[in-house]
Parts: sequence; structure tokens; C-alpha cells
Amino acid sequence: MATKRDYYEVLGIDRNATDEDIKRAFRKLAFQHHPDRNKDDGATEKFKEINEAYEVLSSPDKRATYDRFGHVSTGSGMGQGFEGFGFNGFGDIFDAFFGGMNATAARQEPRQGNSLQTSVTLTLEEAAFGCDKEIKLNRVENCSMCHGIGCKPGTRPAKCPTCNGSGQVRRVQQSFFGRFINVAPCDKCRGEGQIITEPCSQCRGSGREKFARTLTITIPAGVDNGSQLRLGGEGDAGVRGGSPGDLYLNISVMPHKLFTREGDDILYELPINFAQAALGDEVEVPTLDGKAKIKIPSGTQTGKLFRLKEKGIAHLRGSGRGDEIVRLNLVTPEKLTKEQKKLFEELAKSLGNS
Repeated sequence: MATKRDYYEVLGIDRNATDEDIKRAFRKLAFQHHPDRNKDDGATEKFKEINEAYEVLSSPDKRATYDRFGHVSTGSGMGQGFEGFGFNGFGDIFDAFFGGMNATAARQEPRQGNSLQTSVTLTLEEAAFGCDKEIKLNRVENCSMCHGIGCKPGTRPAKCPTCNGSGQVRRVQQSFFGRFINVAPCDKCRGEGQIITEPCSQCRGSGREKFARTLTITIPAGVDNGSQLRLGGEGDAGVRGGSPGDLYLNISVMPHKLFTREGDDILYELPINFAQAALGDEVEVPTLDGKAKIKIPSGTQTGKLFRLKEKGIAHLRGSGRGDEIVRLNLVTPEKLTKEQKKLFEELAKSLGNS
């Protein structure tokens, strides 16, 4: 007869291991070698060995006897006495220790409602200063007649006769390896533990209805294209008393005909002619707040930047605003009158070749 391995060696622990160490080692090895999970040759015998070692070492009396006398004290060969430990095979042992491979909650818990998404399109001005927007959406809410219970007004749900209100059924299967217990949601009540005998006529027992809603949403100043806002509790109603879901707003900002946004700053391209660049000028430029004046020094080159403080986009987080940046763009005329051409020729002569 083959020599039996030391039980401490089987579980991979030392002789000073605590009860928690023994339990932790058994959990790890049992999951690894359980025949339902491990189809390798020898997994069945390995699982028997692991269970036999655990049954001895997890009992203070049996462990003390084993520590004194070794395997002789167990009075059994490999696997013998397995039924004597109070289990009817692998299925019962695994189910008793781990609660069953397929165990489910006896009753489904309250669940938060689904979150919803919708889009809103803004102008640059609306994004810069904030605004109120109306949005339309369809969402699920509790039934206005039964208030989410699903029953005809004046009635209540009844205990499910199939699962006796537990929300789950236990099925026992016999196999070569022993008795396996599978726990699954009750098909009759779908895990609720109760059934509706007189459903609400409005929601047909679902407890929920879909409504078309129009909401007025305050858009904060400073949002940008691609931003997403979360509105807590504006999604679908929860299930079984759960909280409602959230509503997510996806922000799109339309391109502006004058300004380009760069972070919280805005950029404006100001076209000027040769005379303005050479002699200087004072010009009006558009801003998000109206008109503003800037002075162009004489001899200004194309591409020069002017900064108008606090004329940009409001900071989404924090106070203040970005700036407006005005970039000068020297424009060369494509057509000249005879008089203009003559003046440029005279200017060219006076300037000479540069």
C-alpha cells in the first residue's frame, strides 16, 4: 500500500499553523483541485487527500492525536472514513465550506436605476457665460397608480409558494463524486421571493412606466466641447426601492464665425493693411462683451499679438475669465486702382531695395 503523505505537507503548512492558516490553505487548494473545476487526471484523488487532511487538522482533538501518533491513529487508509466526517461526498463538503459554487442571494437587493445620456449643443457665448437649456428625454419612473409596487391598488404581493419566499431553489444531484447542491434563483418569482396575484392595470405588474419629460438644466459657465455633466437622480427609477440613476449631458459647442477657443482664451484674427501697419492706428475689435478698442503702434509686423484681459471664457473651476488674444494679419491687396498703384510705385522708389 502506498505511503500516505503527511497531512501538513498535503496542505502546505507547518506544524505550528493556526486554525486560520489551515482554513486558508484548504480554501485555496480545494478551489484549485475540485473535480468540477479541475479536469486533470489525478484531481479527484488529490481532492480526496486535501479533504482528509483538512478534516483531521481542523479538529483540535483529531489534530492532537495525529500529532502524537501519525496516520496510525486515523484508523483509515486514503479516503476511508471520508463518510464518517459527516459529509456525503465532495459536493456536500464543498457546499458546506464555501456555500455552494452556484449559490445566489436569497432575495435580490434594491438596485439603482439605469443612468441615461443625452446631448446638448451650445453656442460659444452660452458656453462662456453659462445658460439654461431645456432638454427632452424618455425615462422610466415608478408607476403613478401603484407607486412602483406592481399590484392593484389595495392589494399586496404574496409569498412565492415555490420557494416559500426565499427567492431561491436548491437542486440536489448525485454523481460519482458524491452529492452536489446547486442553488439558483426561483423560476416562479425570478428571485423576488414574492409574486403579484393581482397586477396593476396601468403598469401590468412591472411597477414602472416610461414618460417623456422636459427638464430645464442650468449649464455652468466655462464648459467646453466634449465636456460631460452629471445630474444625479435624473435617470431611470430604481428597482425594489433603489435610488434613481443619473443623467449624463454630453456637451457640444458650435464653431464661432469670429473666435477660436484655446482653453479659456479666445483668439481673434484682425486683418490690417500696409498703411495701418506702417503708420499705426486705433481700431475696434469684437469681443464676447461687445466692442473694444486697441492701438496698433507704427511699424507693427504681421502676427503681432495683443491681449485683452478678462475677455475670454469663464473658468469652469474658480473665478475669473480667460483673455481674448488679437493676432494681426497683414493683408496684401489683390487689386489696386490706378491711383493706388501709382502711390505704391512712388513708395517703392522712396524705400529702395531692402
